[in-house]
Amino acid sequence: MDTQLLIDTLSRVIHVATAITLVGGSAFMLLVLMPAAQNLSDEQHDRLRTALTARWKRFVHVGVTLFLISGIYNYYRAIPSHKGDALYHALLGTKMLIALVIFFIAAALVGRSTGLEAIRRKRTLWLKVLLVAALIVVTISGFLKVRGPQPPAEDRVPATQTS
Repeated sequence: MDTQLLIDTLSRVIHVATAITLVGGSAFMLLVLMPAAQNLSDEQHDRLRTALTARWKRFVHVGVTLFLISGIYNYYRAIPSHKGDALYHALLGTKMLIALVIFFIAAALVGRSTGLEAIRRKRTLWLKVLLVAALIVVTISGFLKVRGPQPPAEDRVPATQTS
């Protein structure tokens, strides 16, 4: 197998598997764990939250790191195929900015900074924001992947060209 193809495939798998893990874990917390935990006493709830956050924090930190490394690599490999494609660059830039917002929210939810305590107190709201943002990123990614590379605007033949 071609080494470049192997590296490209591995990078893509890491990127997608990380998304599945972090987005899926966040959805599980919002939709399953948090509603079930409402039945716990305050003491039990605090112990669960402390234990869960300590463990989930590792996934978030490693996941963000893997996203950044694989995302930068994937961008580096894809960009030559999209030279002159304004829509691709606009959507990819939007996707990257939204991803940075997601990383911030995820880190704030597992962090200990007193300045971000307000986010942790409204965990349900911020998990919803995170998941909506993740859905937007996945939608943009899916569209760009299906659409594929486009020729530069100057090389395209207009759809309604008249002779």
